[in-house]
Amino acid sequence: MLDSVPSFTRLVGELTKFPGVGKKTAARFAFFLLRQPTSEAEALATAIRQVKEQIRFCSACFHMTEQDPCPLCRDPGRDDTLLCVVEEPQALLAIERSRSFRGRYHVLHGTLSPLDGIGPEQLKIAPLLERLQGGTIQEVLIATNFTVEGDATALYLASRIQELGIRATRLAYGIPMGSELEYVDEATVNRAVEGRREI
Repeated sequence: MLDSVPSFTRLVGELTKFPGVGKKTAARFAFFLLRQPTSEAEALATAIRQVKEQIRFCSACFHMTEQDPCPLCRDPGRDDTLLCVVEEPQALLAIERSRSFRGRYHVLHGTLSPLDGIGPEQLKIAPLLERLQGGTIQEVLIATNFTVEGDATALYLASRIQELGIRATRLAYGIPMGSELEYVDEATVNRAVEGRREI
């Protein structure tokens, strides 16, 4: 029946491309948008377009930003001797919300997954190792998720970092196995950062 309304069908199809959104949820979102004033739909469309046009990745840490370098890299109050490595920007935001880390960041944009064809070359590992050559960084906190891929990435990074004579630490195991940082509460992230350990 809805196929007779092509624009609605197309919107549902586009919404199902979001992670975790099936056809029923997409249809619910589409009906919600249909009931909103035109100005609300236009505001959403503008916000989506601006995200695509204005957000890019920082050339230093690879976090998302509208200015390069990003505000975190420009902040003079941060500790240049500490570097936290995360998988994705969402994890960086989770650590920032916990207010437990005042160093710099580096976003890998994924984890090692040989079965999926993702090796060190597909991640931001080469720029990370280049940053570590500068001699300023004394400790790297590897804050990858506690998954098989996250642990494998942490072990790989730790060996490469230690070759450079830099201390490599890992978040404490207060974070449950298999969990992703962006979904962990701030107090738990705070304890994990403060309880970090050598790898």
